[in-house]
Amino acid sequence: MASNAIVRANNVESRFRPNQPVKNNPPEMTPEEIIALLNQQQVIAYPTEAVFGVGCDPDSEEAVNRLLTLKQRPVEKGLILIAANYQQLMPYIDDSRLDASQRESVFSRWPGPVTFVFPAKSTTPRWLTGRFDSLAVRVTDHPLVVKLCQTYGKPLVSTSANLSGQPPCRNAQEVIAQFGVDFPVLAGETGGRLNPSEIRDALTGELIRQG
Repeated sequence: MASNAIVRANNVESRFRPNQPVKNNPPEMTPEEIIALLNQQQVIAYPTEAVFGVGCDPDSEEAVNRLLTLKQRPVEKGLILIAANYQQLMPYIDDSRLDASQRESVFSRWPGPVTFVFPAKSTTPRWLTGRFDSLAVRVTDHPLVVKLCQTYGKPLVSTSANLSGQPPCRNAQEVIAQFGVDFPVLAGETGGRLNPSEIRDALTGELIRQG
């Protein structure tokens, strides 16, 4: 099964056809198939709290560049990481910059649909931080994404699943309609929230984006 998934992933770019007619039963994939693709530096789609996201291995510049090209998103804007727990984020964020009260404020909202902007470690690659010295991260409470990140052993890049100028996808059928019938989609549903995650500054608590 996984080998078939890898073959499918290797053909994604060459067979990519946006805005195709929607099939009644899009080829949603299992977590094991999705992880096989992540290990091949591929971009995948998965449900989050409000919309579907597209993501990849945050440590692979090749994978992130594929995602940015797909989204037509400039690297300067930076990206969000979504994780199963706080420990998964520690290689990327400078936790030492937060005091006890700041951590308590963050932890009071996690796991959940709130993204916090943390100071980034100096070793965090620019393909994640963009022009900033900070990084947006979230510990999710979506059970499928928690399981995926736990099994994968690291966070995922998370940005909304939509092509430039198109609305974010809220189900697998919409992902297939925008990205093509061969685009890998993790089987599952969103958490049902109407708006993308709220974004706050971890140091100041300032609201950056309303959720």
